[in-house]
Amino acid sequence: MHEINIPEVHAEVTAAFNRYEQALVSNDVAVLDELFWKNEHTLRFGATENLFSYAEIAEFRASRPSQGLARRLLRTVITTYGRDFGTANTTFVREGSDRVGRQSHTWLRRPEGWRIVAAHVSLLPPGLG
Repeated sequence: MHEINIPEVHAEVTAAFNRYEQALVSNDVAVLDELFWKNEHTLRFGATENLFSYAEIAEFRASRPSQGLARRLLRTVITTYGRDFGTANTTFVREGSDRVGRQSHTWLRRPEGWRIVAAHVSLLPPGLG
């Protein structure tokens, strides 16, 4: 059976999540690209796009607008399972918006470090969340 939230593993995934968050709001595309697993099986479902490979994700990141990325995290839950797998789920709001966003990551320890193997971003209708 896998241990849940081994302290040092939880700290590693939390640090990777925080690194991703900083890269996201500062539009550090190099770090964002680094943190996704470079594989055809990696996917990201966004608020307006479905991306089915690392290549599609990288292409999206390269063409995404770099303005209006700041956000405030509301609640983040990071859970690790054993030593090589974890999830990070958060809710957020962007300045000037009445919509709550949701983001989920599935993280996998790879030889090169922790990488996102699946991600999802969605926005709730105004007034929900």
